[in-house]
Amino acid sequence: MVLEIIQEKWKIKSFIRNKFFEATPEEIVRQEFVCKLVNDYWYDIEQMGEEVKLTSSQRGNGKARADIVVWKSKEEKNANKTAFLVVELKASHIHLKVEDCYQWYNYATWSRAKLFAVCNGKELQVYKTVEEELPLSLAPINDIPHASLIQNDTKLEDFLSKTKEFTGDEFSKVLQKCHNIIRNNDKLSPESAFDEISKILFIKIMYERKPKQESIFSFKQFQKLKDAWNLSRGSSETETSYMQRLFEDVKQEFKNDSIFDAHEKINLREVSFEQIVKELEIYNLTTTSSDVKGIAFEKFLWKTLRWELGQFFTPRTIVNFMVDVLEPREWELICDPSCGSGGFLIRAFEKIRDDITKEFIYRKKERQKEIFWEQLKNIEDERLNLKYDQFLEEINKEEASRITELCHNSIFWTDANPRMARVSKMNMIMHGDGHNGIHHNDWLLNVNGIFEKRFDVILANPPFGSRVPKDLKIEESDKYKDEIKKQHYIDKYGDQYKEALNQIEWNVWKPLLSLYDVWAYSTLTEVLFLERNLRLLKKWWRLWIVLPEWVLNNSNLQKVRDYFEGRAKILLITSIPQDVFVVSGATVKPSLVFLKKFTIDEEQEYQEISKNVTDEVSKEYDVFLNPLKEKLKTTKVKDEKNMLKSEIIVLEEKRDSKIKKHIKEQFNYQIAIAEVEKAGISTTWAVIENELEPLAKEFIEYRKQNNLW
Repeated sequence: MVLEIIQEKWKIKSFIRNKFFEATPEEIVRQEFVCKLVNDYWYDIEQMGEEVKLTSSQRGNGKARADIVVWKSKEEKNANKTAFLVVELKASHIHLKVEDCYQWYNYATWSRAKLFAVCNGKELQVYKTVEEELPLSLAPINDIPHASLIQNDTKLEDFLSKTKEFTGDEFSKVLQKCHNIIRNNDKLSPESAFDEISKILFIKIMYERKPKQESIFSFKQFQKLKDAWNLSRGSSETETSYMQRLFEDVKQEFKNDSIFDAHEKINLREVSFEQIVKELEIYNLTTTSSDVKGIAFEKFLWKTLRWELGQFFTPRTIVNFMVDVLEPREWELICDPSCGSGGFLIRAFEKIRDDITKEFIYRKKERQKEIFWEQLKNIEDERLNLKYDQFLEEINKEEASRITELCHNSIFWTDANPRMARVSKMNMIMHGDGHNGIHHNDWLLNVNGIFEKRFDVILANPPFGSRVPKDLKIEESDKYKDEIKKQHYIDKYGDQYKEALNQIEWNVWKPLLSLYDVWAYSTLTEVLFLERNLRLLKKWWRLWIVLPEWVLNNSNLQKVRDYFEGRAKILLITSIPQDVFVVSGATVKPSLVFLKKFTIDEEQEYQEISKNVTDEVSKEYDVFLNPLKEKLKTTKVKDEKNMLKSEIIVLEEKRDSKIKKHIKEQFNYQIAIAEVEKAGISTTWAVIENELEPLAKEFIEYRKQNNLW
């Protein structure tokens, strides 16, 4: 018999206590959940309890009461044995957040039940106790086990292991196994195989984000639904397969993110798709911690895209150091114009998000103390619980609003490689969210939300060693053709965005290099990239960039260095071992350069000093140079001309050197320089000593003492 809710006016029946209670939002959720336990999971009313006191040796009998408790059997309930499942319920309008379930944590500690669940009528979160860990730890699982499983320990443990958190190595190995399935079955290239894995991961994530549909992405359920789909569409082989239908759902789900082309399909045999579904079904990507999931995904990226695709990635030890020193803040706009796998901005996103979360957890704990007193003495007071739930609703909306702002309006990145743009979106999703600001575009051109004088902080590891061709032209195809998006950005950014678009629209068929100043000295990508980044920054904001060390000391690039020193202060130069980037494919010794663009006052001061010093020193040298130049104009003897030219060059070099020296003396500030021999990673990706961690702490303290920003 199906159990159904019984309501009479403002009251609702409790089947467990066999009487009517006021139909509060929480009580409605409770009785709906009881019906679900009976109808869907086949538990018996007689093995359940409501408002059950939970005891602890530290609290005597205590006052804590669980909303619903389930024992393995009626007999164990009557014998007052340890419960199997404890359920904490919230009203349907309360968003489930782990830190909000203060009672839930207490119950987990006091009762030692096998499973704990929290539900608001829309979303269900289920956790199992990891009893070996002290203090008590909770590990997420997908669902409550069916009643038929709980008397058989072997079947129960098998069920509880069906959906579990990845360990880093395990995740990486599973992804590699999926990659090999495609390589072996479908004979795709490494990069194409990776693309297909990405599509399947997007399908899995989509269904995990819809709790009631999670089971669709299991091998058994896939087979069942595939058969039903094939039956409904008939025998026509031209119609869409169930595999492709799932992917169409994904494209619809992520249509505003520009991840997939409209006509894109899964380019696999169904047998390959099904094998990968089977490999992934026991894992939950959504509930796995972002640290475990993200690091493992990056390892897989490194192995697959570095050695097989030749792409370039920044090792995590370097990423962590640069972000920690940069200290990005919630209200700052952050950019990486050549994002690769997205490591820099993922770390920045996580750091800011964690800071926001810590702030709100602190505020909630303080409010708990105010409402329930110290030690939560009034935890059972329904009136106070209602007051606290109202507070939670308000504060969670505030937190969600700030996280949304961070995700959608604070972080921007682009990559010229369409595959890397997709990879970075997937990588960001693995780490949390915030992938909306990722775009596939040329890093030298203003596009989407990435344009000049806009950003507060930039983190970048530019491509090394290549050159921008002098004959490369800006073409009509570089113009922003999506009028809907174009209008969206104009509405969002106003005249500043219209001006940004002129960079392309006013320069069609002109050389791309003509947009930049340093091309006269060098067309190297890393040099142009540095100018581009400084142009993207607002006045007095911060830039961290990875550069080949020879950019800092090659005499042929002195004018390039002078150009940048006239626009930004150097805060820190850190020389790191070449071995660090060998794992990513680089063969040059790198340095990490931290700059702060001049403020308006600093810019004026530098220009005044530069003009005065240049005028003064030039006047001193003109006494010698002018006669030589006049003589050069009149002499016709070749040897004498060459000798005069040499003298002029020597004098001009001395003049320029003296000008530079005097400017540095008058525009004087301290530059922190460091060199590390061990940066946390070896050439084989092994973990070693990391001298960057204490250096970061030292520089942060130095920054505060000297008020650098």
